[in-house]
Amino acid sequence: MTPVFSPSSRSRLTAYDLDRFPGGTLFHRVARAICRAGCLPRKELYEAWEVSRRVRRLLRGGRVIDVAGGHGLLAHLLLVLDDSSPGAVVVDPQRPESSETVSRELVSEWPRLDGRVSYMTKPLDQFAIRSDDLVVSNHACGALTDRVIDRATEAGASFAVVPCCHDFATCDAGGVGGWVDRALAIDLTRAARARTLGYQIWTQTIPPEITPKNRLLLAKIHR
Repeated sequence: MTPVFSPSSRSRLTAYDLDRFPGGTLFHRVARAICRAGCLPRKELYEAWEVSRRVRRLLRGGRVIDVAGGHGLLAHLLLVLDDSSPGAVVVDPQRPESSETVSRELVSEWPRLDGRVSYMTKPLDQFAIRSDDLVVSNHACGALTDRVIDRATEAGASFAVVPCCHDFATCDAGGVGGWVDRALAIDLTRAARARTLGYQIWTQTIPPEITPKNRLLLAKIHR
């Protein structure tokens, strides 16, 4: 029996997987670039793709700020899907060495990305966010999701987050943890707080077969 090709696998995509993505679709082009890079887990490809395309349906333009972005795949994809963004900055104190390989393969496929994605190895609190930025973070652990939202809302910037690793000791459950799952209570409180700050919000999910931590919160300030 042929093994199931699970999108949630943490196995690295390599050149051996190129034949799995033979088509001319945008996703297959991205996937082949990641296979050539040979350093990202399958799960990261599918997560970044599903998040980026949902984000760009609702939030267009703006300098992309990818918090805790690691290799910067999400940042690159957001530029591929919307060329009206001038560029992207991956803010992560620990930049993987292989991020250059990932970027090189994506730039090879889309030369217009050349020089438009930069990396800042500093904490988020040391980075200046502007009101016209788009702040994103995929699986910012625990209270980092709250810090991403705080920094974005302080600047009046749009944001999109996929929370994970909910910290029940530090994250606000809004007093409704006795009614619903505590992790859900934390995310509901995050969404409600954004609304009180004048944001329009959208709540979506990415496919659960990719990750069980699949809630996506998107928000844009009413201007």
